[in-house]
Amino acid sequence: MNIIALGMNHKMAPVEVRERLALNQDRARELFRILAKENGLYELVILSTCNRVELYAGVEDCNRGMFALKSALAKLPSFPAEGIDKYLYAYSDRDAVRHIFRVASSLDSMVVGEAQILGQVKDAYACAKVEGGIGVILNRLFEKAFTAAKRVRTETKIAENAVSISFVAVELAKKIFDDLSGRRFMIIGAGEMAEIAARQLIANGVK
Repeated sequence: MNIIALGMNHKMAPVEVRERLALNQDRARELFRILAKENGLYELVILSTCNRVELYAGVEDCNRGMFALKSALAKLPSFPAEGIDKYLYAYSDRDAVRHIFRVASSLDSMVVGEAQILGQVKDAYACAKVEGGIGVILNRLFEKAFTAAKRVRTETKIAENAVSISFVAVELAKKIFDDLSGRRFMIIGAGEMAEIAARQLIANGVK
């Protein structure tokens, strides 16, 4: 069996394209149902965050598997099908393994060293288990990715100053305004990054 990965991230696609492909739990389940009917596709993990959407699969044939993943994405509502290939990257076998290790370790994140991605990868793995997408191959792959991520965080200084996009945004605001207490802010969005930004602002005296 081969391992393949098909995805889109902040390096490859602008936010207006990424948000159209973003998968909530219902859309992820729908994608699992679509791909469950594909012959030669045995295992599947779907990772969707604010900066990336990635599909990891255990397949019989890499080319056929990639075609199946792209075709399944094209069946989702609001999928920007026209010209989508220029925003996607595809990896197989060793390259796919290397990629998930980098993702889980936050080496491929917009802010290198951010702590949220490992939890998001673990959530994607847990969801795939519930949906029946985990078999021997992807189970071993993701368990090894979690081990690699832990080693990166404990054996290097990557997590010395734990950061996130929200943290960086608040730090920039502090440089612009010096003192944030008494300032008024508007946070647009209701996701995890918005919540972290709100907590950071409150911690810096914003009421």
